[in-house]
Amino acid sequence: MIQLNTKDLAKPFIKWVGGKGQLLQQLEKQLPTDLHEEEFTYIEPFVGGGAMLFFMLKNFMNIKQVVINDINRNLTEAYRVIKQEPEGLVYRLKHIEQQYLNITTEDGRKNFYLEMRHRFNEEVLSSLDKSAIFIFLNRTCFNGLYRENAKGKFNVPFGRYANPTICNEEIIYADSELLNRFDVQILNGDFKDTAKAIDKAGLTFFYFDPPYRPLSATSSFNSYVKEDFNDDSQRELADFCQMLDRKENVRWMLSNSDCSAKNPDDTFFEDIYKGFDIQRVFASRMVNANASKRGKLTELLIRNYTSKLQKEIINNQYKLAL
Repeated sequence: MIQLNTKDLAKPFIKWVGGKGQLLQQLEKQLPTDLHEEEFTYIEPFVGGGAMLFFMLKNFMNIKQVVINDINRNLTEAYRVIKQEPEGLVYRLKHIEQQYLNITTEDGRKNFYLEMRHRFNEEVLSSLDKSAIFIFLNRTCFNGLYRENAKGKFNVPFGRYANPTICNEEIIYADSELLNRFDVQILNGDFKDTAKAIDKAGLTFFYFDPPYRPLSATSSFNSYVKEDFNDDSQRELADFCQMLDRKENVRWMLSNSDCSAKNPDDTFFEDIYKGFDIQRVFASRMVNANASKRGKLTELLIRNYTSKLQKEIINNQYKLAL
């Protein structure tokens, strides 16, 4: 394995809808003050592309336990392969990359993509081969989407990229080094199962980044796997957060769409998270077939604590009032 500066290089190894890379500076300001003062357990029940995960691993050396989870088995298996077998993954990705880039016509590349998608969906593959094809498809499909049909088959069409990076060796090794340094536990299942990892004696911090609630019936995409994350699922998550709030030394922060910004009558999240702190942050939405509908929108940031930034604002307001 090559030696790397993981502080600089570790970041998501795939593209992912709703990835938090662009929001990290805003999210950092809203983290609990406690995280800078003592050891803690970090839990991410909807890990997705892992932008927040790798940010936390690079910036908080006082994390003593890390648990990540996602319902997408192909995604969590890719995390396991990167943690345990990065050399084998890099070898396979380099081979696929060479094959793909040696094809000079768009039709030829499209046929290669469709063949690999068929293998991914229909063949019995080793974890290494499955994860290599998973990453290849992510790098060459339309908009870097992950979407499954009702039968659980990956069905995203071919993307037209002139020179995609299929094997980013440095990122894979840097991510592997961090996943091993913190011995990250990787789960594949219901988000509620992550409650078993709560530190009963110390501080635990959850970051939730679930599939976002659509802003309208047609404007948003949130079906990553065959099981929909619908309004009942959102309420179930809110109930889970209510349960966590009743536990001592558990802090949580949750991201989701700002439905009331588009429709003032749609106070879905304000209702199910009533009593918790709700902030708004700006994010760019790039996944839309209509380019004119891409751009900056507000997202919700919901927490069961007051951030350091908020405390400073409150303290300053108090001082001015004196």
